[in-house]
Amino acid sequence: MTMATEMTVSVRLPTQTLYQGTASRLYAVAENGAFGMLPNHIDFVTALVPSVFIVIATGGEELIFGIDEGILVKKGHQVDVAVRRGVRGEDLASIKDTVYRNFIAVDEDERVARSALSRLEAGIVRRFADLQKPQP
Repeated sequence: MTMATEMTVSVRLPTQTLYQGTASRLYAVAENGAFGMLPNHIDFVTALVPSVFIVIATGGEELIFGIDEGILVKKGHQVDVAVRRGVRGEDLASIKDTVYRNFIAVDEDERVARSALSRLEAGIVRRFADLQKPQP
């Protein structure tokens, strides 16, 4: 592997690419703690926890993302990050509000959907039970 001054980073959600570009370094949080990565870092795979993910673009711009759990894969000079949910923020102060608006609203929608699904499942079980009763 050649010595490089940049790496290609992509941050992907299930439905879209949140970011794709080059970076001089990045910071993330895994299950065993926070870490930084430079372009010539050893190849590895790690599970990410809900946290702030920071990419320092090649031009020096700091890109801040609020991410949910996911996985980071580094191979060569390519870093791929796949997360369930993620948002881009302008700075650390605003990312908290952005995450709250996007993640908490989705959590509430998921709770309502799970509740409806539970009612449907209970209805199906009752109907199967009625089918198994002997007919007079």
